[in-house]
Amino acid sequence: MKSIFLDYNATTPIAPSVQEAMLPFMAEFFACPDGMYAGSRAIDESLEDARGQVAHLLNVTSDEIIFCATGTESCNLAIKGVMSDYVAQRTPCHMVISAVEHAAVAGSAAFCQKMGCEVTVVPVDRQGVVHPDDLLEALTPHTKLVSVMLANDETGVLQPIRQLANLCRERGILFHSDACQAAGKIHINPRQLGVDLLSLTAHKFYGPKGGAALYIREGTPVQPLIHGSGAEHSLRAGTENIMAWVGMGKAANLVGRSIDAANEKLSGLVKLFTQKLTTSIPDRLVIHGAKAERLPNTLCINFPHVSGQEILRRVPEICAATSASDTVGGRNSSSVLAAMNVPEKDRQGTIRLSIGWYTSEEDVIQAAELLIHAWESLRH
Repeated sequence: MKSIFLDYNATTPIAPSVQEAMLPFMAEFFACPDGMYAGSRAIDESLEDARGQVAHLLNVTSDEIIFCATGTESCNLAIKGVMSDYVAQRTPCHMVISAVEHAAVAGSAAFCQKMGCEVTVVPVDRQGVVHPDDLLEALTPHTKLVSVMLANDETGVLQPIRQLANLCRERGILFHSDACQAAGKIHINPRQLGVDLLSLTAHKFYGPKGGAALYIREGTPVQPLIHGSGAEHSLRAGTENIMAWVGMGKAANLVGRSIDAANEKLSGLVKLFTQKLTTSIPDRLVIHGAKAERLPNTLCINFPHVSGQEILRRVPEICAATSASDTVGGRNSSSVLAAMNVPEKDRQGTIRLSIGWYTSEEDVIQAAELLIHAWESLRH
């Protein structure tokens, strides 16, 4: 039986046209983009074309896009790049993150805290959503930055970023959003959202690993993490990864033209998946974040009375993930579900099913049948 890939929130396959666009930069176009000769100038033009394609996806200017290697680096640059001056000058500083942030954001905040910055973690409700009132309560006169993700990688839940960012803008506080899980899946316009910084990564939308970017609103003060040459507006020194960034540009162009059509398909498949599972497993089957606005491709679902890890072991044909790595005894250790106050019994059997462009109706039906059978075999 063929493998059924249902882990698109972890990574996506590179689209064929993206791979084709990247291939020339593996051999023929190998020069660095900062040379004075014709081949070098041509590569520089390709790099700037890619930057423009990423900018177009977000409806911002090319000068506001800084290429990075990973989404993790992008988040680190946003947070440490903003907070470093305050820490260095020993200025009283405070930042806020949500309780469901990716480790890239949570880890960057923890680093800033070690350097002397105060950090507040704002809670989420049972659906995984940050309430504006809770953020407002967390702000202090020394708050310099707030970072809240746009879409959660485990549940697919979308945050009310525009409302949250507006609260900060009114108080002169910078706002960063980790949009790595959302970019390419939904329409994103940083200006409409009101954010100052926004992170995205290519391998979540059919581009290559090694290509990512940070949107920095014009005039936003950010210090570099990597020092050296003047690459990327002097914010990211080092020889440019032309092949990955050209691939990211091509992928941005590709997904930008197909978001609406893709979402219609993906929403239908997730609905079908949900119907198949809930019809056969009516006994306390829980969809996490079911009452919140979510990404169209994500289904974070608990199979009652079993371990999600054990289910996936019984269906090697399915490539999916538990919500987080299971601890000893089969208990799920997801910090996201814990932050949502999900009862322990509704965490153990949680599996994240995330679909994408190449998922078919046949894949969904077959996967549902395999998961149902695995659950039944564990229950008896």
